[in-house]
Amino acid sequence: MAIGLYIHVPFCISKCRYCDFVSYPFDSGAVRKYLTALEREMKLYGRILDAAGEQVATVYVGGGTPTCLSAGDLEAVLNAGRRFFRFLPDAEITVEANPGTVDADKLTVLRAAGVNRLSLGVQACQEDLLRRLGRIHDFRQAVEAVHLARRAGFGNLSLDLIFGIPGQTAERWRACLERVLELAPEHISAYGLQIEEDTPLGRAVKAGAETPCDEEAELVMFRETIAVLTASGYEHYEISNFARPGFQCRHNLRYWRNEEYLGLGPAAHSYRHGRRYNNVEKIDAYADRLAAGEPPVDAAERPPLRTAMGETVFLGLRLIGGLSLEDFAARFGKRAEEVFAPQIGRLTALGLLEIKDGRLRLTSRGLPVANRVFVEFV
Repeated sequence: MAIGLYIHVPFCISKCRYCDFVSYPFDSGAVRKYLTALEREMKLYGRILDAAGEQVATVYVGGGTPTCLSAGDLEAVLNAGRRFFRFLPDAEITVEANPGTVDADKLTVLRAAGVNRLSLGVQACQEDLLRRLGRIHDFRQAVEAVHLARRAGFGNLSLDLIFGIPGQTAERWRACLERVLELAPEHISAYGLQIEEDTPLGRAVKAGAETPCDEEAELVMFRETIAVLTASGYEHYEISNFARPGFQCRHNLRYWRNEEYLGLGPAAHSYRHGRRYNNVEKIDAYADRLAAGEPPVDAAERPPLRTAMGETVFLGLRLIGGLSLEDFAARFGKRAEEVFAPQIGRLTALGLLEIKDGRLRLTSRGLPVANRVFVEFV
């Protein structure tokens, strides 16, 4: 059996104004404590997976900002992963990178350490929008990071973008898409900005210092994204993700198919053997648990069958191809069309869902209001 492995690096040089993920200011002492504890966690779970005959099919190093670590520390993390876990020969290994925290040496080390996919957080192409998001780089640095990655030997680059930023217009968004297409990445993620209350941006919006993007304008940007990227040869395979043929993100596909993955690091989440659990958030607590030889788990649950079925449906609906009804029936011994007959019937009548070629999927009308569909299965 093969699983996905997620490694959370909980440090940032500076936290973005919109981010509500668990991360802490970069501190060399905290980094050393984290790295020691992470290796202990790898050793702990490596033994468990090895005893069960489980191998690793995908690795995703996220954050935070993984590339705020030194080249040597990143290399040590990746080498420890290979030492304690059995990676499949063709494992997809992704590292998230901020254009403001990479250079030629760091990218060369990552590539030599076996990283074969780089996800660059570009987010925006205009400097005022990058400042509004609180990013530490400018677009010139993003372009340079792409060129450096190519020279380091990366043949699978993903660029992350955000639309619906306060002050952004559909015209500026299209111009950004065109500039990104000039960089010819294999993969593009384009997310609508979620303004969370407990963030600097969220507080600014609440205070009236920032004006959220108009919903209609954001919808125009979403549709423009699909039109521009598909016309340029990218496959729209998930609500927010586009890829050249053969370059879909295999690790993220595991999430959308509700397959198993193991999360390492403070605040990391896991889903294994029908059980969901998450690690403690604080670095000191995380390190103390592992120093005592204990798993750093904060909370765990085994979702009821109905909940697990609902999760499988709405995660599968994120994929443009939709949910395989045969796979659902094989997994749960029940058909989704029967378990969720009222919901599917109602949403189909509204033109938001359709069943085609044995798959349940969002329609073009349902895509922009996907969250409205998803809540029906929660």
